[in-house]
Amino acid sequence: MSVPQEEPQSNALPMVIVAGLFFILGFATWLNGSLMPYLKQILQLSPFQASLILFSFYIAVTFTALPSAAVIRKVGYKSGMALGMATMMVAGLLFIPAAKTQFFPLFLFAQLVMGAGQTLLQTAVNPYVVRIGPEESAAARISIMGILNKGAGVVAPIVFTALILSGFSDTAGGELSSNQIDAMADALVYPYLGMALFIGILGFAVKKSPLPELESEEEGENKGHIKEALAHPNLALGVLALFFYVAVEVIAGDTIGTFALSLGVENYSVMTSYTMGCMVIGYILGIVLIPRFISQQMALTVSAILGIILSLGVVLGDNDSFAIANALSFILGDAHFPDTLILIAFLGLANAIVWPAVFPLALSGMGKLTSVGSALLVMGISGGAFGPLFWGLASGTSMGQQGGYIVMLPCYAFILFYAMKGCKMRSWN
Repeated sequence: MSVPQEEPQSNALPMVIVAGLFFILGFATWLNGSLMPYLKQILQLSPFQASLILFSFYIAVTFTALPSAAVIRKVGYKSGMALGMATMMVAGLLFIPAAKTQFFPLFLFAQLVMGAGQTLLQTAVNPYVVRIGPEESAAARISIMGILNKGAGVVAPIVFTALILSGFSDTAGGELSSNQIDAMADALVYPYLGMALFIGILGFAVKKSPLPELESEEEGENKGHIKEALAHPNLALGVLALFFYVAVEVIAGDTIGTFALSLGVENYSVMTSYTMGCMVIGYILGIVLIPRFISQQMALTVSAILGIILSLGVVLGDNDSFAIANALSFILGDAHFPDTLILIAFLGLANAIVWPAVFPLALSGMGKLTSVGSALLVMGISGGAFGPLFWGLASGTSMGQQGGYIVMLPCYAFILFYAMKGCKMRSWN
């Protein structure tokens, strides 16, 4: 029985709760952009080792997406949210012994647990956005949640810098003493303890909140339909397009701080905020322009071409040039970043429209297979595990970290193929 249909006037409070959860999801996700270079400094990691921090977080989606759906069917959506947040709380607490021991595998395990908790929470909270209000306004609600998620990505690095890095602003680009390493590691303890307690209390509040329960879909509906769904080229290629998209989104959002650290930029830990800020701008432009002035397919094409141009600009750019920063001084103020860093941040503009455009194009004509197709598309998030990994591998070669961004070119090339041809394919023949 669907409570929202009976009491539509009660939708405001549930939507506020769901919006808060999307902000928490974004905050915990994009905190990785600051955590990665910070741990790289403390643990003296290679670029490949640092990329494992992101890999362990995003690979959890691959292993826990389907089990999360099974948990939701068994305990319900609201209890699923609470369990997801309880798992995230445990992950936050695991960072304390990891920081105290400075044991890299324990940090990776904490990241894996955090990713698993996030996957469970996402599996539970996403259906509320669509089903808790009128179907005709679902797109608007999805856009608002996207802005909240990426907006949290702007806030998270700033909070991380204020609470953790504020006393270590002069450590970028230099060798750290053992005392400095210990002090930087210890600085993680109280913020992660506070975050764990906050998430735990919020999870308990959600469990006790008046959030209505949603009906679960029958498990048997999805069985046997996966193969049938993948027989649709627009869906199968759409899953790959989202895989490559999340790969470049995470590379642009979470490796920019590590690259900034290698260039000796002092406030490297806030660089993710710039990429996320560009994504928020891109989201807003999408809401305004699509479909009034530009189609979803054309928006996707433009995004892919922009991604290719910016990626080439990063790989071939001059790290000693500050021309873009000087031209944008009225926006950036005192921030003085090399052109290559700003071009990585601009990738947020190229990435913003991809998910909202690919999703409907991939599900077009799916009919009864829409729910199965949606589940498969969400699994494309696992691209976030492999994109930074390949960037880390490339960075360990003679190309260096700057040249490592060349791995984004084939990703954007595939997205361009999908925009121009893949999304139109209805048969493999």
